[in-house]
Amino acid sequence: MKRLLVLASVIFLLVVYALNKGLIPASLTAHFPLLQVGNEQKISQIGNVTVTSEESAIVSAVDKALPSVVTIAIKKTVTQNVYSIDPFNPFAQPNVQPQQQKVEGNIGSGFVIDKNGVIITNKHVVADTEATYTVITNANKTYTVDKIVRDPLNDLAIVKITPKELLSPLQLADSGALKLGQLAIAIGTPLGEFKNTVTSGIVSGLGRGITAGSPYEGYVERLDNVIQTDAAISPGNSGGPLLNSSGQVIGINTAVSQQGQNIGFAIPANVIRELLSNYVASGGTISRPYLGVRYSIIDRDTALLNKVPAGALVRDIVKGSGADEAKIIVGDIITEIDGNPITKEEDIAKLVASHKVGDTLSLTVFRDKKMQKLQVELKKATE
Repeated sequence: MKRLLVLASVIFLLVVYALNKGLIPASLTAHFPLLQVGNEQKISQIGNVTVTSEESAIVSAVDKALPSVVTIAIKKTVTQNVYSIDPFNPFAQPNVQPQQQKVEGNIGSGFVIDKNGVIITNKHVVADTEATYTVITNANKTYTVDKIVRDPLNDLAIVKITPKELLSPLQLADSGALKLGQLAIAIGTPLGEFKNTVTSGIVSGLGRGITAGSPYEGYVERLDNVIQTDAAISPGNSGGPLLNSSGQVIGINTAVSQQGQNIGFAIPANVIRELLSNYVASGGTISRPYLGVRYSIIDRDTALLNKVPAGALVRDIVKGSGADEAKIIVGDIITEIDGNPITKEEDIAKLVASHKVGDTLSLTVFRDKKMQKLQVELKKATE
């Protein structure tokens, strides 16, 4: 066995030496392009199969996408109370003086989805409704944001600017066709400082469920069916694109795990596509239905232990919502919606999301040890 390994090593060294000295006939390297020196960074054609190196794929995708990636900055004036004490009178009350302070800086990323100035980012990047936001393009041009439309259902927002010239939009890929292990490239402004930072990795997981948020805004929400990647994603990357090797958007960078390294998450491109369809159909707004209850899921084991049915235990009711009008009360257990059992995987939010504003749902509710049916009309969720 050792002799075979030594022989193989000698043959490999002889081939490398012959390649460098040009001793292998040109006809042979013409038939086998991968034998050509330096071809490890090129695209080679072998029959009908194209062999692309990872380096050349990343460079090509970044060149294509970079003009479409933007940085989002915030400007806000906050009022803080400044306390002072008379050093010569320790018994005197502190003197309180309100002072205004300007807060500004880069807080996130985004990317152009329409040449006329429509930009996609995360909702938590532009969550502050009292702040002023600006967009800085890759060409270092700054635009004041004209309009922000936030999605009540997902951590997504549409930002509208009025550019002086047509912008370069990115193309959305079909995220439903993603495969584990395929190349993933992230672009953004990590830490709000390093613009146009590129990191790469692979698609590490699909269909993940996470709790996402922003260290700048103190905002969190539950996200399901997201893409996991080991491409480095940091605060400030939020809202930037996650690309495939063709420079198409497979997702929008949203969160990073604080418990482990190289664990980042992105909302799939198909969710963005649905958002844009909703935006256009609703005339420049986003129309999302909601039931109007806050709840916790009772699984089967907990239900058996407490001698109640499995489902969603209602913790709170939103005033004026469909649930409020249908007289759902705190303590009710919603077991089914339109005949579909409520479970951890098929919870209320997921079942409601498949409907439209104005639809009427049939709810099976457990109350006072009895099952009853209630009809609930879905209202429009606000930002």
